[in-house]
Amino acid sequence: MKNKITIYLASPRGFCAGVERAIEIVKKSIDKFGAPIYVRHEIVHNKYVVESLRKKGAVFIEELSEIEDRNKPVIFSAHGVPKSVPEDANLKHIKYIDATCPLVSKVHKEAEQLCKYNYHILFIGHKSHPEVIGTMGQLPSGSIDLIETSKDAKNYVNKKMGKLSYITQTTLSVDDTAEIIQILKNKFPDIKEPKKDDICYATTNRQLAVKEIAKRCEMFFVIGSRDSSNSKRLVEAAKKLGCLKSKLLHSSNVIPIEQILKCKTIGVSSGASAPEILVKEFIDKIKERADIEINEIEIAEENVVFKIPNKLI
Repeated sequence: MKNKITIYLASPRGFCAGVERAIEIVKKSIDKFGAPIYVRHEIVHNKYVVESLRKKGAVFIEELSEIEDRNKPVIFSAHGVPKSVPEDANLKHIKYIDATCPLVSKVHKEAEQLCKYNYHILFIGHKSHPEVIGTMGQLPSGSIDLIETSKDAKNYVNKKMGKLSYITQTTLSVDDTAEIIQILKNKFPDIKEPKKDDICYATTNRQLAVKEIAKRCEMFFVIGSRDSSNSKRLVEAAKKLGCLKSKLLHSSNVIPIEQILKCKTIGVSSGASAPEILVKEFIDKIKERADIEINEIEIAEENVVFKIPNKLI
């Protein structure tokens, strides 16, 4: 007799509008210009997506110097790039298509405006993440400092004694970021904040959905890449709600099925760059060994759509 397991399925989960737009840009570029099409960095942080696009004719590179056919355009990933990258493309006479998520582009513009009005910027984010590299690369050196943790915020010294402002990476933990922002506000009461939160709607909604479910679960699984910031934040959110057996599943080969079979309740979500087919495959593998009941818990309805560049229409 099979075990019975209730699966609480978070909604929304999976692809956000920025990811869908970026993937569509690659597909339409291949249709219009023919393979190969070059993509600087993984278009989104998901191996399944990257491999499926590679099969269609996308060639993933890290530097423009790797481009062999300069008659073909290069696509900049959804995470955004420093200003030096399109400048380098222009110098090399390489056409480019920018697939930066519009919500990341919003933060870029915000940073440039703050810099223009002589604000020194504190950027809350994770070092080495491509979005952080891209955003910091919009500004002159010395005009922006990275704040990664509450400790960084507590220890920060305004050496120039000038006007301060803050911006954030779009895929952070809502709770951790709120804590850091509060420290900065207490320390620098006049610090200028964004008119609207920089953490994107999709990140916020997915974290809220996980929080709603995690407290009911013995184990929680987030389908997503190890490089995906928003996926890792979902795991952290589940653990904070008391589901300590929360895991990031980056491959179908790492499913701890024996542990799952000992549970009566598990939770499932997926990062903003993980396709729904991976969630289905995960649930199907459990279904092979257990009787399952799926309860989908929806905390928000998403209908955001971002247009693709006119040159691809």
